[in-house]
Amino acid sequence: MRRDNFLKGTFVATFYIIIGKIIGILYVIPFHAIIGEKGGALYSYAYSTYDIFLTLSTIGIPLAISKIVSEYNTLGFYNVQNRVFCLARNITVSMAFLCTIILFACAPIISYYMIKDVKGGNTQQDVTFVLRISSAALLFVAILGSMRGYLQGNRYISISSKSQVLEQITRVSFVILGSYIVNNFLNLGITQAVGTAVFGATVGAIVSALYLKTKISKENLFTPQKYEETKKEKNITNQFLIRKLIFTCLPFIIVSMVDSSYSLVNSLTVVTTLNKECGFSTEDAESVFGIITTWGLKLNSIVTSLAGGITISILPNLTKDLISKNFDKVKEKINKTLQILAFVTIPIATGLSLLANPVWIGFYGKDSKFGSLVFGFSVFVTIFSSFELNISIIMQSLNKFKTAYLAAISGLILNAVMNIPLMILFDKFGLGAHNGPSFSTMLGLSLSILINLFSIKKSYKVSYKKTLKEITLCLVSTFVVVLTILCFKSIMRVENNDRFTSILMVIFCAIVSAFIYLAITFKFGVIYRVFGKEIFKKVMPMLKLKK
Repeated sequence: MRRDNFLKGTFVATFYIIIGKIIGILYVIPFHAIIGEKGGALYSYAYSTYDIFLTLSTIGIPLAISKIVSEYNTLGFYNVQNRVFCLARNITVSMAFLCTIILFACAPIISYYMIKDVKGGNTQQDVTFVLRISSAALLFVAILGSMRGYLQGNRYISISSKSQVLEQITRVSFVILGSYIVNNFLNLGITQAVGTAVFGATVGAIVSALYLKTKISKENLFTPQKYEETKKEKNITNQFLIRKLIFTCLPFIIVSMVDSSYSLVNSLTVVTTLNKECGFSTEDAESVFGIITTWGLKLNSIVTSLAGGITISILPNLTKDLISKNFDKVKEKINKTLQILAFVTIPIATGLSLLANPVWIGFYGKDSKFGSLVFGFSVFVTIFSSFELNISIIMQSLNKFKTAYLAAISGLILNAVMNIPLMILFDKFGLGAHNGPSFSTMLGLSLSILINLFSIKKSYKVSYKKTLKEITLCLVSTFVVVLTILCFKSIMRVENNDRFTSILMVIFCAIVSAFIYLAITFKFGVIYRVFGKEIFKKVMPMLKLKK
């Protein structure tokens, strides 16, 4: 089976991630109808904590496997790369099992600090229940991550990406059917329905892991080259590989935990601050929290899914170039990553913000008190999070670990310090206390991005002039899209939470705006320069692009 290069891997991964995210987005329509806003908040409590423990249980191994396997594959040490996978899988299983026990045992303590003395919403017992259900997924998701890391390190991006779609289909099917049966047929209540939905992560991971195991065996991907173990390979002991895994994992786990902690900061501060300091009722405060961390986040994944394919492809390809000491390629891929991110995230996030009301109604049937208001602002977080994630991966590919730590931790500290003050400040100045957490997140992510970019520029003499030019042209093109959408909004008005009109308006504006954006960027030659001549020779051979 052929391996995927950087751009092909990016497109393949992005394609399958988009499919998976579309499924993940569409399922929230029936899921929201089943569990409501209170259930959504409970679901959010479970997943904000689950993300932290998942990071701990995998201890950064999936990305570490991808990096180390890519390194040894480039050197031709095929037997060593297989040993790395086996060792990493065993470590992952052990850590995941330990984290499962800890999360299950500590669920009452964690739920206490989330709920505290807030009354009228979900109870501490409800949160404890869903936290314990979520712990079951840790073991299977960790095993699945190890398998994907091995495949991505060998640049078998397609198989890994297909498994994500399968996982999503299985999970979503279980979430909808399970929660509906529990709530509507068995009448066990919202808490039990949410617990069933949370268990969908376990079911999806098991099915996807079985698929990967079958494909690896069938395609003989575990031993792509049946060479005898060389003397150099024999000198690389398992003890050395374990140490290498640990030291490679450490940066990934620290940065991943910091990124996951943004949600945890919201879990610990949003409901209590809005309720105690800003005069929100418990119901409204939990509604805002649910929108930021679940319902709005699902819609935000429209943007992040498009950027996610780069993450999967950049790590093994950049590692390969670094090992080969091809520094021109390293610089090129860094700038390409930034340009693709800007080209994709800026116009889509802006469009979603302008169409927040019809998008929200289209997905959830009606606009809640804070639904489109919170979503319309929080969607801009996706631009910053997409850049921060990929730049962080670049830093770790380049072994710039200390700076990656500094950047991630500095951003989180800024977010944690500013989250409560900004909610109060926004409330006093009439900017909406519900927008404070999103703005705080953007501030933290921006600081991390700037620290990392400055470090890359200083260490590898990377120039961002061309990238800044392309981003400027993307912004100009996006401004034209903004004017277009505003014109259509003034003509097509959504009245009385009309879902059909909302969907029609979103589809129409999306098609027309995309056509205008692509036409302008074609005229400027942005697409040609960002994605490369070869791609468009294959996709649009008859189209002449301006250089």
